[in-house]
Order: sequence, then structure tokens, then C-alpha cells
Amino acid sequence: MKKNIIIVSIIAMLGFSGCSGSFEVDGNDGYTTLYLVDEYGYSYSGIPYICDSMRNWSSTAYNGEFSFYPPDNCEFDFRGLNGNYGDRSDDIVKIVDYTDYGKGAIPYNCNSFGSGSTYYDGSFDYNIDDECVFYL
Repeated sequence: MKKNIIIVSIIAMLGFSGCSGSFEVDGNDGYTTLYLVDEYGYSYSGIPYICDSMRNWSSTAYNGEFSFYPPDNCEFDFRGLNGNYGDRSDDIVKIVDYTDYGKGAIPYNCNSFGSGSTYYDGSFDYNIDDECVFYL
């Protein structure tokens, strides 16, 4: 009887070992997940966004996660953030993958800042309370 319980426990552990965690998904369906973080790697949760393939606005998850189908354009509302002016009150935002690797060279356009592309570390310039579209 003890042997059966041990075997069942091992099978259950193996079955559940792959059922958790967030990671970048770029499988057959083309679904991709990236993250918004600050300069220290802390996540920006609750940032409203909408992508071309979505019907309704959503918000970044607790870990800064957002998902889309390339080549979506995704609009983010950075209301409440101070922008990126090069001073101490900056709210640096970076777009990174699940390994915290910055996604550089993503073209974007912000309502009040203008256009540009993300830097090598995934950061970008924007103004206070700006809304930006990223061409993913």
C-alpha cells in the first residue's frame, strides 16, 4: 500500500511540475508575451493597453506582462507616469522579454513626445501622462 501511495505521489508531482510560471510564448499560434518594467526590473502593473487583435482594453498583469499577436500595434496609456526627461523624477519604462532582456529597435509614436524607437535595453522616451503606440 505504501508503495502505491509513493508512486501516485511521484506521478502527481511530475504532472503538475509544468503548470505554473510566466514565460514568453511564441508558438505555432504566434502569441507573444512581453513585460513592462522600470530601470531596476520592477514591474509596471495596471498599465492600460490595447492591441490590434484585441476588442477591449486590458491592463498589464502584476508582473508587467502583456500579450499580443505580431505584427500588432499596441497602444499604452502612461497616465500617472512622469515621463522620461533625464532627471530624478523620471519614470523609466522598459519593454523586456521573460529573461529581462531589453527589446530594442521597436518603433513607436507617442501623442505628446513624438516618434522614435526603443533603445537597446528596451527603454524609450515619452512625456508625462503620454499615450504611445508600439509597432510590434
